[in-house]
Amino acid sequence: MKSDSQIQFLKELGQNLRALRNAKSLSMEQLAGDANIEFRQLGRIERGETNATIWTLKRLANALNVDLAQMLPLSITNPQK
Repeated sequence: MKSDSQIQFLKELGQNLRALRNAKSLSMEQLAGDANIEFRQLGRIERGETNATIWTLKRLANALNVDLAQMLPLSITNPQK
């Protein structure tokens, strides 16, 4: 079972991914095809329902032409002490 912080992290990651996709005016089908992943998998990632592998996230970042760090939630890139 996922903790609240894990659930929040995955939701924020998905929101960031969706925002980047929308900023590039890409449909989910286009991004999934460009990243060579299943359309349904992309939907689950964007909704924060699945814990994607780092390799899948890297393929998505490459397809979006962004650094992987741009997809990560701020809580991981700027951790609070």
